[in-house]
This record gives sequence, structure tokens and C-alpha cells, in this order.
Amino acid sequence: MAGLETPDVTRVALVDDDPLVRMGLRAMLDGVDGIRIVAEAADGAEVPAMVDAGRPHVVLMDLRMKVVDGIAATRRLRDRADRPAVIVLTTFDDRDLVTRALQAGAIGYLLKHAPPAEVVRAIRSARDGGSVLSPEVARGLVDLVAARPDRDPGRRAARARLRQLSAREAQVAAAVADGKSNAEIAADLHLTVPTVKGYISTILAKTATSNRVQLALMVQAADH
Repeated sequence: MAGLETPDVTRVALVDDDPLVRMGLRAMLDGVDGIRIVAEAADGAEVPAMVDAGRPHVVLMDLRMKVVDGIAATRRLRDRADRPAVIVLTTFDDRDLVTRALQAGAIGYLLKHAPPAEVVRAIRSARDGGSVLSPEVARGLVDLVAARPDRDPGRRAARARLRQLSAREAQVAAAVADGKSNAEIAADLHLTVPTVKGYISTILAKTATSNRVQLALMVQAADH
């Protein structure tokens, strides 16, 4: 019951135009300790009302939908004060789609063949402010950065932005690039989680990145 829900329960919403996919995700996740499915939507057009009603911490978002696609739906959530973390869950391993989804504000991108344990880890990480990419997607983005004709100017630009960071901010940025959650960064650097969140907000502003995944890619670009 909602009234008995404890603060550490992660509220999850499902957005997919295939009812069988939603049914499968619900069956997979509803029995997981600490995760509760609170809402579903069959199209991106339904997402704002779904978030208002269900107040999810995390949204699993499909990309291809008939009226409003997942990228547009994610973009519409980006400026909300109570915005949930969006993890794209799709069959499409397309670098352009990945880039557009991350630019829209998604903090994770998983393929639908991801093992259930990986989906659960992604949800828990997203609730804690972490980001996650399917291994295939992560490799593709790193390869894309490495293969760009303007790699050297891009690397110089990334390094120039990162040079604006203090020594501590640089440590936090490197930890984000390693895929660590806020709690893991706090433990490693002997900080509180709110302090880590404050650092990350400052780092995103200094580097002109909109989310942790973009920051991670910038760190990777600077290192390659």
C-alpha cells in the first residue's frame, strides 16, 4: 500500500507502446525488493500526466512510439523540478539515437536484451544519481569519440573545459566517468552524498554538460 511505502522504495514508471513489454517488465520488477511499479504509459504523450500521478523516481522509456517518441517525452521532463531519472530501454543500438536521447536528458541507455540484473542495477543507480549504458552502447560512444575526424580539437576542447575544475571537482568528474554512483563517490572521497551532488551540479555548469553521461563522455574524450 502506498501509505506504508518506505522512503527507500524506488518508484518506477514504464513507458512502452507494446503492452506485452510492459507486462514483462512489471512481472520482472514487481518482485524485486525495494522497487515498486507505480505507473505505465503507452505513448510519450501520456508521460507528463503519468509522472504527475505516479511520482516515479525512475522512468524506463521506450524510444519509438506513435504520437510522441521517447526523446521528445524525455525532453519534456527535463525542466521539471520533480523530474524523474530517465533510462531509455529500447531495441535500437543506434549512435545517433543514443546521442539524441542523452542530449534530451536521459541518464541511461539500455538495450531490451539486457539481463534483468542489469536493469535492476540501472534503476538503483539512477535513483542514487548514477548513470548506466549498455556495454554495447558505451563501446559505441567511445569508438565514436575516438573515430571523429575532429578528435584532436574535440579532445583539446574537452581538456580546456575540464581544466576549469578544482582538484576535488576533477576527482568527482573522474569518478562519474567510471560509472560510480553518488554514494560510491562519497565513500571513496570521504564526502557526504549531498556534498557530492553539489559538486556534480557545479561540474555540469562549468563544463556546459547537461547530465552525467555527457560529462563521462567528455572525460573519456579528454583521455583518448
